[in-house]
Amino acid sequence: MSPTAVNGTKPPVRIAQIAASNVDRHEVFGMLAKTDEADVFVGDWMSEWNMCTRGAGKAFGTEEFSYEESFVDAMTPALEDLERNHIKVAVNAGATDTAKLHQHICGLVKKKGLHLNVAYVDGDVVTDTVKPMIKDGKSFPHLADEMNHLSEDGHELVFAQCYLGAWGIARAFREGADIVLCGRVSDASPAVGAAAWWHNWAEDQFDELAAALIAGHLIECTGYVTGANFTGFRRFPINVKTGFPIAEISANGDVVITKTKVGGWTGEMSPETCTCQLMYEIQGPWYFNSDVTAEITNAKLELIGKDRVRLSGIRGMPPPPTTKVGFTTVGGYQAEMHWFMVGLDVKEKATMLEAQIRERMNTANFHCLKFQTYGSVAEDAPTQESATVDFRVFAQARTEELISPKNFFRPCIDILNITYPAATFHLDNRQSFPKIYYEYYVSLMEQSLVKHRVHVNSQTIDIPAPGITKQYPSHQPSTDVTNPCDLTSFGPTTLAPLGYVAHGRSGDKSSNVNVGLFVRHADEWDWLRSLLSVAKIKELLRDEYTGHKVDRWEFPNLWSVHFVLHDHLDRGVNSNSTYDFLGKQVGEFLRYQKVEIPDRFLARGKI
Repeated sequence: MSPTAVNGTKPPVRIAQIAASNVDRHEVFGMLAKTDEADVFVGDWMSEWNMCTRGAGKAFGTEEFSYEESFVDAMTPALEDLERNHIKVAVNAGATDTAKLHQHICGLVKKKGLHLNVAYVDGDVVTDTVKPMIKDGKSFPHLADEMNHLSEDGHELVFAQCYLGAWGIARAFREGADIVLCGRVSDASPAVGAAAWWHNWAEDQFDELAAALIAGHLIECTGYVTGANFTGFRRFPINVKTGFPIAEISANGDVVITKTKVGGWTGEMSPETCTCQLMYEIQGPWYFNSDVTAEITNAKLELIGKDRVRLSGIRGMPPPPTTKVGFTTVGGYQAEMHWFMVGLDVKEKATMLEAQIRERMNTANFHCLKFQTYGSVAEDAPTQESATVDFRVFAQARTEELISPKNFFRPCIDILNITYPAATFHLDNRQSFPKIYYEYYVSLMEQSLVKHRVHVNSQTIDIPAPGITKQYPSHQPSTDVTNPCDLTSFGPTTLAPLGYVAHGRSGDKSSNVNVGLFVRHADEWDWLRSLLSVAKIKELLRDEYTGHKVDRWEFPNLWSVHFVLHDHLDRGVNSNSTYDFLGKQVGEFLRYQKVEIPDRFLARGKI
């Protein structure tokens, strides 16, 4: 049962996000469980990267663990305190075998003599559902590139996993579960499920569910909303340890985002840090989920106290009839090799080295071959390190033989004695030998095809697909600048990096990159939205612009302009050929570019 109402009103549920990935700081689980700061712990151990790697491991039997073992390490010290303080837990750490994780946690609970009720949610693994559909001619177009489909027989598909919603989690709590283990539910679904259980919401309370969805999105990356990955980081001490966020969600959908006090974690909770996180990984004004669609155009973030930010302006709409599904496919094999160039004529040195390697290499072996120069020589470089750049040769091939040492490594290195001045390669050549890689392919499937189930109290409960849905366009409606201001009306300007006055955040969604840029003051908003047209963002991307579609939206209450750069990431995190495989650095590249900035804005000080 959810908490009893006091004077007819239930208190807000306090939901603490205690992990954002399998590499987050897991000690907080045990520390926070000793306190009364939160009613429910939620955690997100899943990402496109480990969905792909775990899926491949499951398919080929190469994974020792099919669930996220770091979750077990984090949770084990907290179990006694979770029971003592009546704290609920909902996490998506099951990866490819949630039943196996459930068995493990039940064993720990029994060994410790505790009485925690452990449930699990499954149905996210849909490999056996979609393979016959593909063979029967069903098309699964890539969300980022609709011209790209799985082959007709689907032979390259090794694993498929869809995103589940929140109602399985809510049902498990209603049945008395203390801990709910999930496979791939969406990042925010544990928070939505906890709030829906606590307040006993109905499935058609879309405004409340949407508010909880965006609250879950704000806290899902833990430290990101308390100052980590924040473009205003210079205001913090160099050894800052950003804290963990808590979403306080009321029965009517009111949301306050704050942060934990335990452990000496610091950082900041402010409208700026929240806006950075809100802009992260969105694909436009509609934020889709299996249970609700949140319309965020009028989202507003207000500071109402120290480290307390109110979220408002979220409107709820029915969910789509589909949910996102990720396909893991075998991409092939890849290898890379690194050379170092120092001082003068780096461009000419790189041109020479590339030509000499190409002459000895059968380039037809590779479906991806790139010669990349990373970094630049500093002006008046005081050290040899600051005058050095990294020249990277990267290749992918369909078979291991095509990228074997004789076909890749030897052609790269056998020109040592005929190439540029001071030619030096990296002595650790392990990356130059072929390794298998997988591609992660995102599409949609009907929710009615998903067998969403809860296993609790020795029973299995089916969770039906949503009864009320809405069909949305395949692409969110993009808008360029409307009623732009005359940029000369803002007074004298100076050519300076955009990031002197604009915060930013970017990230990946499959092969797309999303990037949001926003200003600190209301009178800068009309300047930013008038400056940042689609044409201008393409110009600022310079040689990085891929020629693909760019979508644009405005968020007036956040003073933000948001873009989606379609297919910018060269096939996504698992098969990407660049260093920026998560798209996080695109925003910083854009903030680095110089624009004409009004002097009165610069007078306020650099970010």
